Amino acid sequence: MSLDPKLRRDILASVEAGFEEQIGFTQKLVSFPSTRGGEHAIQDFIFREFRQRGYGLDRFSMDRDAIARHPGGSPWSDEHSDAPIVVGIHRPREEKGRSLILQSHLDVVPAGPTAMWESAPFEPRISGDWMFGRGAADMKAGAAANVFAMDALTRLGLKPAASVTIQSVVEEESTGNGALMAHIRGYKADAVLIPEPEEEMLVRANTGVLWFQITVSGLPVHVREMDTGTNAIDATYRLIGGLRELEEAWNARRHEHRHFEDIPHPINLNIGKIEGGDWASSVPCWCRIDCRIAIYPGTDAAVAAEEIRRTIEAFARKDPYLSNHPPQVEFNGFHAEGYVLQPGSDAEAVLGHAHEAAIGEPLKSFTTPGYLDTRVYALYDQIPALCYGPISRNIHGFDECVSLSSVKRITGTMALFIAEWCGVEAMS
Repeated sequence: MSLDPKLRRDILASVEAGFEEQIGFTQKLVSFPSTRGGEHAIQDFIFREFRQRGYGLDRFSMDRDAIARHPGGSPWSDEHSDAPIVVGIHRPREEKGRSLILQSHLDVVPAGPTAMWESAPFEPRISGDWMFGRGAADMKAGAAANVFAMDALTRLGLKPAASVTIQSVVEEESTGNGALMAHIRGYKADAVLIPEPEEEMLVRANTGVLWFQITVSGLPVHVREMDTGTNAIDATYRLIGGLRELEEAWNARRHEHRHFEDIPHPINLNIGKIEGGDWASSVPCWCRIDCRIAIYPGTDAAVAAEEIRRTIEAFARKDPYLSNHPPQVEFNGFHAEGYVLQPGSDAEAVLGHAHEAAIGEPLKSFTTPGYLDTRVYALYDQIPALCYGPISRNIHGFDECVSLSSVKRITGTMALFIAEWCGVEAMS
């Protein structure tokens, strides 16, 4: 049943009334340099904010063995975060509505050279409609929206008439194991909403992601005798060319995947990091690259990983040096499959009503060739997994920013969605 028009107006007005506070809250989040492994302080901050609002609280660590046993678990290394997962739990007097998970991640990617930013990446700056800072869009504005969409109801003396869990996770940018850990912990609901920066649209389909590391050995000699040695960096460049052929072969299959056939290049291989050698005047004896590649929904991550291994082995067999010195391959991060959000769910219909009421136009959906934590709920809980959030610029780049007017609009959508999906009851 749709919301009463007056209640709808009151909820949007309440979002407006709390928006200056929401901006300040978002700035506080951006000010935490919560790169991988450094999220403890921001998670403590969120824990305190949940406690202040009277939510039930849960704070727990990753269970590496449980993650390793789960089909959606990604490989773990000492480089990955040991910061806790934090959950705030709203419980109604009586479960009358449909339950909901609101989730965000507070880990962010590295800022890169500060000199490339117009202002310091962890000193949030507002210019016109835009808030700048690492993580402002991806996805600290969404984390704040989760909190303040609920606050908008509280301000009216209302609360959801169903259980709502607000989950603050880490490891979204490396493995996806944070969301998976909340799932393993046992948190379940009738739907999940994750406000990633998705241009005020609903994600219909997204790719899975694999991370892998390749190490190539060489034969070191003095550069005056370079022809008697083997340059591991040069050999790695040759191997990258072979991986580019795999990338193009996977892109050629896009017509087999309905939601990706109109995307010119949905499968992107990124050589994200390269290091090697020890001395400018010595032929390098080692080189290591860290890679990321996407996979289509419905593709088994293990099958895709095996195809990568076979591609590397086949290339090495044809290379005069690598045939006798095979590269070493390790899958060291994301090992996650993609998903398709099937249309027609009640949750999508309710989000459509809320979006149209808050923004004034029908909700659109689109395909994104990147990783999203919604895959956990779509694949393993098989519930409506809604990824929908604000307009942004330059996520993972320099001068990342989020549109504040868009954040206000999507917070209004979210508050209306919670009210209609969960129902509301008066606060006691």
